[in-house]
Amino acid sequence: MQRVNDRELDKDDCGGGPNLQTIITASTATATPTTRHPLPNRHREDDAGENMPPYRSKVRVLDRYQIIGFISSGTYGRVYKARSKLPGNTKEFAIKKFKPDKEGEIIQYTGISQSACREMALCSELGHENIIHLHEIILEDKCIYMVFEYAEHDLLQIVHFHSHPERRSIPEATVKSVLWQLLNGVSYLHQNWVLHRDLKPANIMVTAAGEVKIGDLGLARLFWKPLQSLYTGDKVVVTIWYRAPELLLGSKHYTAAIDLWAVGCIFAELLALRPIFKGEEAKMEKKSTVPFQKNQMQKIIEILGTPTKERWPGVAQQPEHSQLLPFKQYPNHLESWYHQIGATNALGFQLLSGLLEYDPTQRLTAQSALEHPYFVEGAKLTLNAFDGQAFEYPHRRVSQDDNDISLPGTKRSGLPDDSLGGSRAKRLKEG
Repeated sequence: MQRVNDRELDKDDCGGGPNLQTIITASTATATPTTRHPLPNRHREDDAGENMPPYRSKVRVLDRYQIIGFISSGTYGRVYKARSKLPGNTKEFAIKKFKPDKEGEIIQYTGISQSACREMALCSELGHENIIHLHEIILEDKCIYMVFEYAEHDLLQIVHFHSHPERRSIPEATVKSVLWQLLNGVSYLHQNWVLHRDLKPANIMVTAAGEVKIGDLGLARLFWKPLQSLYTGDKVVVTIWYRAPELLLGSKHYTAAIDLWAVGCIFAELLALRPIFKGEEAKMEKKSTVPFQKNQMQKIIEILGTPTKERWPGVAQQPEHSQLLPFKQYPNHLESWYHQIGATNALGFQLLSGLLEYDPTQRLTAQSALEHPYFVEGAKLTLNAFDGQAFEYPHRRVSQDDNDISLPGTKRSGLPDDSLGGSRAKRLKEG
């Protein structure tokens, strides 16, 4: 992979700058490094000194894609399911539309967020079977659309499907395949100096063919020779239930090990059908002050035990270490938890323990986890997570209520992020 210059990705304001020009592709080309073109200026004087008309996209989203429905919304945008209108092409896609900046009820364009710049730059460069594929980027009327390959399922939906009382746990072969493919994708990211920083079931897609695809790189960033601490640019990363202890304790110089902790939490959730560390998040009252997540840390300590200097030699150097002093002392109950959920595979427990290691320097890397004996013994490892299953998972729910992609996005409408809830009456199960 051709690395993206980290100096380009750390600009606070990407709107209209040279970095954005190198990111946006021509609307008629796929998003690859060799097809980038500058973003045309809104106004430019010709030789006669007259203003040129405003930039108009040569290809409009609705000319190229039929919008099937609305999937979900997040912090930076909304995602729609679409089908190609090109002759002879019936492929389905997921289109992510970035929200325009707003001042009150007035939509005012002030540029593209740093997160959007990073996601576009990284997705344009990355290419791997376990990373969601970016098909193209379209600029239309000051809105940016990222067109991704479509996956019929995500891990959150699969966990919810099995969590019904009448259904059994996820088959061991499925868990093993999903976990191996997830680790394979994470290993690729880390080998190319990319931290994901938001791994969770809702961001792990699975195609109908059982292929795992890591998605949503909105918080991802390069960690090769950063200009400043990773904490400086983004003070809060990783969804609370999947956040590593070093992050909870205020580490400003964290490593790729935070992604492996999140993988361990996902592995545990696939086995238990519920989050292993389901804490309550303390909200930020001021943007400049990050609160200590006491309840989340408590949930971790109750299962993994107290993080002592013997288990984690560097724990005393963590900025929020003093917050641990009032906590009650707990032994390590992970093995008891593992058996309580009905898991019996000793190698699976060994792998889980390695991923949920307190000390980030001792935590398994993605590559070492891929080579763990768990993937060799027991149920055969396949690259189709659904291989041999006698049932089919329902496809991702798509709403036809809010499916007008031309309207400005708000988070007040449609499905909330990470949710499968809401009114079922107006949802479709897309085949």
